[in-house]
Amino acid sequence: MTLTTVRIIAKQFIPTKRMFSALFFALTLLTWSAETAQTASRVKDITEFEGIRDNILVGYGLVVGLNGTGDSLTNSPFTEQSLTSMLERLGVNTTGKTLKTDNVAAVIVTATLPPFQRQGTKIDVVVSSLGDAKNLTGGTLIVTPLIAADGEAYAVAQGTLTVAGYSASGDAESITKGVPTTARIASGAIVERELGFDLATLTSLRISLRNPDLTTSRRIAEVINKHVDHKVAESTDPATVVLNLQGSNQRNMVDLLADIEQLMVEPDQIARVVIDEQSGIIVIGREVKVDTVAIAQGNLTVRITETPQVSQPTPFSETGETVVVPRTNIDVSEDSDHKLTILKKGVRLQELVDGLNALGIGPRDMISILQAIKAAGALQAEIELM
Repeated sequence: MTLTTVRIIAKQFIPTKRMFSALFFALTLLTWSAETAQTASRVKDITEFEGIRDNILVGYGLVVGLNGTGDSLTNSPFTEQSLTSMLERLGVNTTGKTLKTDNVAAVIVTATLPPFQRQGTKIDVVVSSLGDAKNLTGGTLIVTPLIAADGEAYAVAQGTLTVAGYSASGDAESITKGVPTTARIASGAIVERELGFDLATLTSLRISLRNPDLTTSRRIAEVINKHVDHKVAESTDPATVVLNLQGSNQRNMVDLLADIEQLMVEPDQIARVVIDEQSGIIVIGREVKVDTVAIAQGNLTVRITETPQVSQPTPFSETGETVVVPRTNIDVSEDSDHKLTILKKGVRLQELVDGLNALGIGPRDMISILQAIKAAGALQAEIELM
């Protein structure tokens, strides 16, 4: 290949202005797609499916076997009544008898029943003292039915308690770590009743958004319909997307939900600034914008220091007396190093934080500044006080 041939080929591949424009557009689109992929979330992480939920269980029972750290029956009459009733059910008559045991404690038993648990499966329970028991270490929970909001018993709990905290005391000192009146029983309850919910046979189901938003709700419906290639999802309100299998080629609701929960959606959010004035915590949303505004912050600090000195006469002097002479030092600071900062129109979260940090202020002063910017009408966001 001659030098002339190389020059001819090079001229044929000289990039034109149109090629540069196309390349710039492609790079911009690629960058936008990468940013969108990074901010997108799975439908599984931002929504909840109807029927797939936990249920709260609660029960009242007795813990026995405590080493003198249980309820005092004189101060906890419900413990005595429960103990008497339990003994009568077991064939022990205690009518007219005075019980003085301190090895028994009345407790509240709580548990969470996960969805679709079958009979015979086991769940964890938490046991908390109800009376004046000092420690539940070494105790055993007696059979306790756990009921739901409908009044039906869905599980039965029993077992040896595991206490994370401890308490020890002597004549002059005592030490307590954690909460010894709360315990846990791993796999301490057996499910006896199943929840009547058949997900596979449903032809319609609602998807609830954890953070209701109109834009996010519509995006979820669009990505579902695009994936299925059929209109099975419809956004009905900011918090709900309704699925309808009638007329679609989907086999059942379980298969559809298994595919839907892995779909990626970019959630939208309202521009919001959350402030906790007690702890000084500030959370600024991504979409928060500020119009052009000038900010100056400074505090006048007056510090007064007293350093008294003692004045006394010379040794063996017959005149004079020892006195305290006050010495006062006053220091005034106006924070003159803090300058005026200008935030331009349309700045986003990073510029807002940088501008406020440039003033050298702390979180509590920043709270006052944000509220002042909002009062001036320059903060295009909602301020929520916790």
